[in-house]
Amino acid sequence: PDLGRRFAERKRCADTECSMLMCRGKAMQDFKGPDCRFVNFKKGEAVYVYYKLIGESTELWAGSVGSEFGYFPKDLLEINHNYSNEELELPTEETDFVCF
Repeated sequence: PDLGRRFAERKRCADTECSMLMCRGKAMQDFKGPDCRFVNFKKGEAVYVYYKLIGESTELWAGSVGSEFGYFPKDLLEINHNYSNEELELPTEETDFVCF
């Protein structure tokens, strides 16, 4: 399906607002995203995951590094702590894919 600017139609979150942390990991390598919807990080930095896209773009997760928030490839993260085993499946919103 043509999602326009959306990467996926659904996401997995720890709570209905997708505001609770799901897990934390360590960046396995440097990453610089193609646009402002992505978060950049350096190898070894802590990355906090708030939700995981599911469906077409299962390779992208959303999270934060410091005060920056955005998408990144999940394969670049080594998970070292789970905050929640709860995973709710929710629809994505148009605002999930805009730049601030």
